[in-house]
Amino acid sequence: MRDVRGINVKLKNLVKTGVALSGLILASVMTVGGVSADQQSLTLAQVSEGFSAERTYQQSCAACHNSGAAGAPVFGNSEDWSARAEKGKETLYQNTINGYNNIMPPKGMCFTCSDDELKAVVDYVLAESVE
Repeated sequence: MRDVRGINVKLKNLVKTGVALSGLILASVMTVGGVSADQQSLTLAQVSEGFSAERTYQQSCAACHNSGAAGAPVFGNSEDWSARAEKGKETLYQNTINGYNNIMPPKGMCFTCSDDELKAVVDYVLAESVE
């Protein structure tokens, strides 16, 4: 019986060590290169959940933003996006998260997206649409 308890104690210690190492690795990843808190959260969302801003755009946003339905700014059209970009990313983030003018619903059509994921989609659209 004593050997079994010894094994259990060793296993518990191994698990504790593994958890501690995981935390250290995560902390190291988050501080590499002086990455800002916003960038860290977006990076973690992308890595930890297999999130892709491009794929999310195609699945949830393209129906309106590829065609300009209901006056939506068209993806890739710098004229449509430049004036919006001048308002600042924070405004675009809030419009995406909360909805816009009772036309675009809150979170667009990505009801399961986190706020950070939606921000990553906005960043992707701007990168592809503003010269």
